Amino acid sequence: MGKKLDKLTPELIDFIKNQHIFFVGTAAEQGNVNISPKGVDSFRVLNDNKIVWLNLTGSGNETAAHLIKNDRMTILFCAFEGSPQILRLYGNAKIYHKRDEQFNEYVNLFPTYTGTRQIIEMDIDLVQTSCGFAVPFMDFKGERTMLNSWADKQGTSKIEKYWEEKNTKSIDGFETKIIGN
Repeated sequence: MGKKLDKLTPELIDFIKNQHIFFVGTAAEQGNVNISPKGVDSFRVLNDNKIVWLNLTGSGNETAAHLIKNDRMTILFCAFEGSPQILRLYGNAKIYHKRDEQFNEYVNLFPTYTGTRQIIEMDIDLVQTSCGFAVPFMDFKGERTMLNSWADKQGTSKIEKYWEEKNTKSIDGFETKIIGN
């Protein structure tokens, strides 16, 4: 049965380390709600109430735009292998760009990816578990390499140009602040 906790337990931290995918939910006060799947080696638990994750270049930049407007964020993990489990982390988040001091404090926690765009830090206020009895079993076959291969092929300067063209505004027209101050 589900539980509500005020922090992550060692067992839940182990559960997170074994997951291959997580989902991020954000929303501004108006406009669309965004839920993004995230993969690769991009999530770190700093302590029982703080996490960071590495946001890679993608076709949109909704999370960044939403966090500027409303810093609430939910992260969802669910077990597709092993024992059933759903884990939600609720809290408030900050987004850091390469120009921010905090970005440089955290970036070395992750592998180097050409497409590294931002780092998101979240303070957790609520941890919720639930059964996951209806989540299907799925076999993990490996990470997709297409995003990183694409970014490597582009190189840093073309990635930054891509940000200017595709990542400066959300689908609702909100600024992402990826470029500039």
